[in-house]
Amino acid sequence: QVQLVESGGGLVQAGGSLRLSCAASGRTFSSYTMGWFRQAPGKEREFVAAVSWRGGSTYYADSAKGRFTISRDNAKNTAYLQMNSLKPEDTAVYYCAADWLGRSSGSPHEYEYWGQGTQVTVSS
Repeated sequence: QVQLVESGGGLVQAGGSLRLSCAASGRTFSSYTMGWFRQAPGKEREFVAAVSWRGGSTYYADSAKGRFTISRDNAKNTAYLQMNSLKPEDTAVYYCAADWLGRSSGSPHEYEYWGQGTQVTVSS
């Protein structure tokens, strides 16, 4: 069982930056692939980025490439999403998710555990 708690969301102007954190409970954090997803009002939840449990390989949605960086600190049981050059279309609730020994899938159905989400609002 893993519990995930996101933090770091907020209101930022276009072009600004935010760093999201996802703190995980439990002693097996290093065995979970960690993903970030987002959901805007009226839209489906979409993949943003993932970092593998194996060796920290990273994967990004096209919308995140070059602007967002996902990372993890297994000693702190925490995953991060650094978001730069934010755009109004990045406005959404951002969720972190955990997938046991996962293959860094972009499908939300692959992830067993989810946080409650943190709101990110980017003003123009």
